[in-house]
Amino acid sequence: MAKDLKDQSKSQGTVTSSFEADSLEDFWIPDYILLRDSEVKKPSHVPACPVIVFINSRSGGQLGGELLLSYQTLLNKNQVFDLNEEAPDKVLHQLFFNLEKHKHGGDSLASEIQKKLRIIVAGGDGTAGWILGVISDLSLAQPPPVATVPLGTGNNLPFAFGWGKKNPGTDHESVKIFLDQVRNAQEMKVDSWHVLLRMKVPKEGSGDPVEPLKLPHSLHAVHPVSQSDALDEEGYCTFRGGFWNYFSMGMDAQVSYAFHAERKLNPEKFKNQSSNQSAYAKLTCSQGWFWASLSHPSSWNIGQLTKVWIMRKPGHWEVLAIPPTIRSIICLNLPSFSGGLNPWGIPSRKRLRLKEWTPPYVDDGFLEVVGFRNAWHGAVLYTPSGHGTRLAQARAIRFEFQKSTADHTFMRMDGEPWKQPLPTKDDTVTIEISSFGQVNMLATGIYPAKSINDPLTPRTLKGSEGDSDDEPEVVEISEERKKFGATSSFELPKDFNLSQVS
Repeated sequence: MAKDLKDQSKSQGTVTSSFEADSLEDFWIPDYILLRDSEVKKPSHVPACPVIVFINSRSGGQLGGELLLSYQTLLNKNQVFDLNEEAPDKVLHQLFFNLEKHKHGGDSLASEIQKKLRIIVAGGDGTAGWILGVISDLSLAQPPPVATVPLGTGNNLPFAFGWGKKNPGTDHESVKIFLDQVRNAQEMKVDSWHVLLRMKVPKEGSGDPVEPLKLPHSLHAVHPVSQSDALDEEGYCTFRGGFWNYFSMGMDAQVSYAFHAERKLNPEKFKNQSSNQSAYAKLTCSQGWFWASLSHPSSWNIGQLTKVWIMRKPGHWEVLAIPPTIRSIICLNLPSFSGGLNPWGIPSRKRLRLKEWTPPYVDDGFLEVVGFRNAWHGAVLYTPSGHGTRLAQARAIRFEFQKSTADHTFMRMDGEPWKQPLPTKDDTVTIEISSFGQVNMLATGIYPAKSINDPLTPRTLKGSEGDSDDEPEVVEISEERKKFGATSSFELPKDFNLSQVS
């Protein structure tokens, strides 16, 4: 798999030395494209790979700030943005407004930059998901592809596309190597997964949810869904968001939640990736997940918490049977979880035929659903052929929670965990996950993500889909499903600390 850029900067000295200073012009975007009402000064060189760089300067301990300085030194500082200072939706709105304005004025350079533009995101999986949601919500005719710098703890998204999982080098030579990889990277389509959460919450006069409800910043309230929404009238609230890697519930999300809470209380203890991973491992042990059947009540088992429905064929929902000992469930889009592990594994051809499954692709409109019994079960992922309990492949998934002995559970989307309240009266909490569009990712080197459109990837039809003569179903998209909410409803709370976004 891809090495971290520190190793690359040592082993690829010849590449570094041959990277001429003039080559940086290939990534350069002039000020008049970036800034409002800036004087038009066209460079003599047309950039071959213009980039916009977003950096979470508080990720990776001190590495985020160092990386920000290196990019601002090597490139035009106005094309490099600190996410602690600039909201990405405003940056991209302004950029594409400027590009369209100059294109309509006959500016050929603006057309070339828009055609060749690539986005670099440095941060954890939560930061990358934030940017992907913003790009998706802009509904661009030609959305730019995204490369991810592994600056978080797990770095599952970067690993899936060959960018590594270790924190990168931040010196100029490492940045130059990364830029060169971005220039040569391959574009891949990746499914976007839309999440709708509907639950009853206490309200104040403003109609906004009040504490103690604390959902992740990747979920945004819909106000209101429609004027005739009966559930809204009964005190229900709808939240929407999206993910590109995974949605999970249960023991893994609980450990992640404890880790984020501890990091928020004692940020000085989480200064680098190795210390973060060590703290994560200790929390897994201290919470008793290695002996879950002895230390946790059976009411925490997934099958007792929720009823799970899946859609394997368009329009046909069916109940998914959950084994009684499963305490964690993962809906996986990419073959990278918990630091680059693959919970689905590689099923044998016999198993694929028996279950009517295919190898997991990142752009086939299916999620892989996997369960785990305890931390020992999760540890088998470190073995060459290890995997979790494969439950299903699904086009859509719905979780329905009704009153039970548990008053909460833990959930996580692309690295961002939260404590989810469960019904205590005769009401219902519903979560629905469905495919909604695709994003463009950049992949480099050898990477585990596989595309159904890659001619080198073997294909197997799911069941009898290839023989179906049915007319495709026309589905009307409701207003609540038209966006992820990352731009139109995304607001940072005044006391929000971006370092808590992994």
